[in-house]
Amino acid sequence: MSFIGNLIWFVFGGFISGLGWILNGILWSITIVGIPIGKQCFKFAKLSFSPFGKDVEYGDGTVSFLVNIIWIIISGWEMALANFIIGLLYCITIVGIPFGKQFFKLAKLSLMPFGAKIY
Repeated sequence: MSFIGNLIWFVFGGFISGLGWILNGILWSITIVGIPIGKQCFKFAKLSFSPFGKDVEYGDGTVSFLVNIIWIIISGWEMALANFIIGLLYCITIVGIPFGKQFFKLAKLSLMPFGAKIY
């Protein structure tokens, strides 16, 4: 079931969402200091392309908290807002609710991506 969900997801929004993560990863990787942040963006692009059947566990730590603050200020809030609005639009119909829930998962991940692990 997750294969079919991921296939439909990729066609109806996952591709655009994954491209957003890739674009942010490329922009962060331009500087040497931003390479670890860019690598994290590429990891989450993979999740964004196929989120069904995967879970995100949020960790805590001082370094990840500080990087999350920098991330939110520079590029996290835009991605979170876009994913949240798209999730709301998908939740208008009953068929779109599972896809809206995945966009909400990505919106939360867009706010706090560092220290998170994908299972």
